Amino acid sequence: MDHDEIKELFITVLSSAKKKYSFKILHYSVMSNHIHLLIEPGTGTSLSKLMQWILSVFAIRFNKINGFKGHVWYDRFKSVIVRNFIQFINTFNYITNNPVKAGICMDARKYIYCGLYELVRGRYKIMDPPDDWIKLVFS
Repeated sequence: MDHDEIKELFITVLSSAKKKYSFKILHYSVMSNHIHLLIEPGTGTSLSKLMQWILSVFAIRFNKINGFKGHVWYDRFKSVIVRNFIQFINTFNYITNNPVKAGICMDARKYIYCGLYELVRGRYKIMDPPDDWIKLVFS
């Protein structure tokens, strides 16, 4: 599996998770060896259970395709509660700039595995349609 196939597989798992659990994807970036998600769990949705499902289903599918066993990424997910507008802006920018800083792309608006790609085109594959103020600030 090449890096793009791995990213596509992860996007497919995210799409399946959206059918199973109540949550919004406000922004994301799928990298070669990790992911960044800015998500809002719905009422009654446990972030831990959601992430456990996403990461375990991804690992099972990835391992089956590649004939591997065990975890795909070495570490448990980390989460931070975004408590205010400034923290949201900073988190959104961090996620946006991650593939640029990693040298994967020159412009996150053109990186198809980033929510900004969806935002500037107004076509939402994984990301939930954002509030108007997000479109105004980030696109």
